[in-house]
Amino acid sequence: MKRISQGAEAIIYKEKNILKDRIKKNYRIKEIDEKLRKLRTRREAKILDKLHGIIPVPKLINVNDNLIEIEEIKGDRVRDILEKSDYIKLSHEIGEKIAVMHNHNIIHGDLTTSNMILSKENKIFFIDFGLSFFSDKTEDKAVDLHLLKKALESKHYKIFEECFKSALEGYKGKSDDYEAIMKRFNIVEKRGRYKER
Repeated sequence: MKRISQGAEAIIYKEKNILKDRIKKNYRIKEIDEKLRKLRTRREAKILDKLHGIIPVPKLINVNDNLIEIEEIKGDRVRDILEKSDYIKLSHEIGEKIAVMHNHNIIHGDLTTSNMILSKENKIFFIDFGLSFFSDKTEDKAVDLHLLKKALESKHYKIFEECFKSALEGYKGKSDDYEAIMKRFNIVEKRGRYKER
């Protein structure tokens, strides 16, 4: 079993498939930590299972306590290829898929181009639903879009304005509640700018 990466929440291993093991948090009481890790693991598995067939996500193979087994998606992280590709088209597709996710009341929680893979079949897969949750709140959907904008600005600053504009156009085309979410998005943006001062 090969260890391929580690984040704040989990260690990722590669065997036949991808294994995601949630990390123990020693600052938490043991019983609370175990309960939280199991809860978040089950929630992530449930979200992957619900999204499968709706938008491209890795297929859930198995879930056991703090361990999720998912299929490996072969391709390139969007973070690594966005600027070398037709980024307007890719961004539009990203926006469409986020809208479909939001229509099903699923919030990704970490919408960065590191968590998107362009597969060998030229499909954008969304990965790493470790911070995801179910919500029908306009606020949560608006914050998800705000996080996407900040991530694009941080990692792809030369093209982020064009990318985000194209993502919003894609989002608008598929969203069930575009106007209300964008109204909330503008409030979230103002709040963000106020905090940065």
